[in-house]
Amino acid sequence: MVSKETKDNAEDKKVISVRIKRKTEPKAEPALLFSQKDIRKFVTEFVSSWIRGDIIIRFPTAAELAKKIPLSIAFPTDPSVNAELKIKEHYVNQLSIIAGIKPASADEQEKAISEVFKMLLMFRSANRIEGKIISNDLEKRIRELEKTVKNQGKLVEQITGFLFKPKNQNKKARAS
Repeated sequence: MVSKETKDNAEDKKVISVRIKRKTEPKAEPALLFSQKDIRKFVTEFVSSWIRGDIIIRFPTAAELAKKIPLSIAFPTDPSVNAELKIKEHYVNQLSIIAGIKPASADEQEKAISEVFKMLLMFRSANRIEGKIISNDLEKRIRELEKTVKNQGKLVEQITGFLFKPKNQNKKARAS
């Protein structure tokens, strides 16, 4: 004799469950403010400007770092001096990786670019960059120069127009 429970269990096993999946719209990725290409361009212009001397980076000095490191009183050697050197050493190390002087994998190079970009942002936000970061985009620079020359040409024409304006005939007649 088959009990009712066993029969129900057997029927339950015969039921096939079907799950209907709705088509989901692919979620749009949030638009990034800067692409990797843009970041690479910023870093290139920043580093090139620094190397050429167009900008000066004021790295934190040992005196500035000493204010933040109270241990300098307890230790005979000032750890802030080491910290100042480590910051500069880290920056130059990252530049060496980016420039290809120091061997590194592609991932390490991308990481170094990101790190220098972060440093650029930190230096700029702390007002530690003096000078102007010059664009490496030669066409853009030429367009800007052409625009400046055109505007200066208009100004020269206006000035010469005022200086060499022909005298009015009526004024000559009154003077006679």
